[in-house]
Amino acid sequence: MTTVTSAPRRRSRRPKSDGARLTLLDSFELVHDGVPIRLPMNAQRLVAFLALHQRPLLRPYVAGTLWLNTSEERAHANLRSTLWRLQRSDRGLIEVSGQQLRVSADVVVDLREVERLARSALDDTAGALELSPAAFTGDLLPDWYDDWVLIERERFRQLRLRALDVLCERLTRAGRLAEALEAGLAALAGEPLRESAHRAVIRVHLAEGNACEALRQYGFCRRLLEEHLGVEPSPRMEELIGSVTVWRRSRDEGVHDPS
Repeated sequence: MTTVTSAPRRRSRRPKSDGARLTLLDSFELVHDGVPIRLPMNAQRLVAFLALHQRPLLRPYVAGTLWLNTSEERAHANLRSTLWRLQRSDRGLIEVSGQQLRVSADVVVDLREVERLARSALDDTAGALELSPAAFTGDLLPDWYDDWVLIERERFRQLRLRALDVLCERLTRAGRLAEALEAGLAALAGEPLRESAHRAVIRVHLAEGNACEALRQYGFCRRLLEEHLGVEPSPRMEELIGSVTVWRRSRDEGVHDPS
C-alpha cells in the first residue's frame, strides 16, 4: 500500500505594513504603506486637528472647533460624516473610544519628530550638534488660516527658531563655523526681525575673523529694526559689536595719524 503524503500548505504572507505617515510641515500629506492617500478637506482638517493634540479629545470639542460657524447639531452631523468616510477607508487612522477621538499611535507625524529634535537641541542632549539645520525650516500648514492652526503654527515657529539660535551658538563654540553659519542664516530666514539670530550670525563672523561681515550684518539688522519696528538694536547687540567698532576706529585713526 502506497502512502501519499500531502505537501504542507504554504501560508500566504502579507507584506509587512509600513504604516501611515502624516506630514503637516509645509503641506498636508498622508502616506499609507508608501501610497499617498487623498482625503477631502473636511477629513484633512479632522486628521490634522487630532494630530496636533497628543491626547484624546471629546467629540463635542472637536465638532465645535472644526465647525465653529454652524449649529451644534450640524457640527456633530459633519463630524459623524467625516469620521464615517475616514473609517470606511479602513486605514486605522482615527481611534474612537466612546466620546473620545485621537489619531492612532501607529501614525508617524513629522511635526512630532521635529519637535523632539528641537528639544534635544535646546537641552544639549548627546548628538545635538549633529542635527541638521534643514530639519527646522518647515512651517506648520502655511496655507491654512484656521485659528487653531495659527496658534500651533506660532508655538512651533518659536520652538524651531530657538533651536536654531542655540544650535548656531553651540556649533560656533565647537569651532564648526560653516555649520553654525548655516543654522544662523536658517533662523534669519524664518524671522528676519529676530535680533537674537542676527547676534548669533555676527558671533560666527567674529569667530572667523571676518569683522567686515560682522559689521555688515549689524548694519542690516539695524536697518530692518528701524524700518519695520521703529526701534534701535538692544544693548546686548551694541555690546557685541562694540569691540569691532572700537578696533575699526582705532585702525582708521592710525592710518590718518600724521605722526
